Amino acid sequence: MISNKIKIRIVLLFSLLISMSCDSRVIEVSEKSVKNENKNMNAENLYAMQATNLEGETIELSTYAGKITLLVNVASKCGYTKQYADLQQLNDEYAEQGFAVIGFPCNDFGKQEPGDAQDISACAAKYSATFDLMSKVVISDHANRSPIYDYLILETGVEPSWNFGKYLVDADGKPIAFFGSNINPTSDEITSRIETLLKR
Repeated sequence: MISNKIKIRIVLLFSLLISMSCDSRVIEVSEKSVKNENKNMNAENLYAMQATNLEGETIELSTYAGKITLLVNVASKCGYTKQYADLQQLNDEYAEQGFAVIGFPCNDFGKQEPGDAQDISACAAKYSATFDLMSKVVISDHANRSPIYDYLILETGVEPSWNFGKYLVDADGKPIAFFGSNINPTSDEITSRIETLLKR
């Protein structure tokens, strides 16, 4: 028989997980909101950094310089995993105008990205997603956090609370907005900002 205290704890934990996964934040990054005073952060912008793709190859993010990008912490076993299809649709719609989606698999939130590179690729293929995918990253553990997410969080003051958090980055490699998991990639909140940036 489960005691009342345990039942209450289970309900509270479940409520916390629900609230974290229903992230509907849309946050504009302004000069005042930037909290990056870290003198050890050498990168002047995102495109001065490196990442590793699913194949284990080093990728110079300078290859995205001049493009608008949407960086997303993806997961294969999440209620939002179907956003892979929407992200690909977004990528296809604006790619020729200078836009790219970049996915960063992460197992931090609900342990919903437990697999290896092959498993992640298989999940993306299920949704016909061909946008760029990098190797698995750590976000929530500050000591082991990906330098890319260190930069994004320090620059914006915003940290993903669940899978499929989205950072919109301008052509100069500066993050300009964050969208929570619950904001669909093809929503007007995101597409209107992409279109504005592409016109600059």
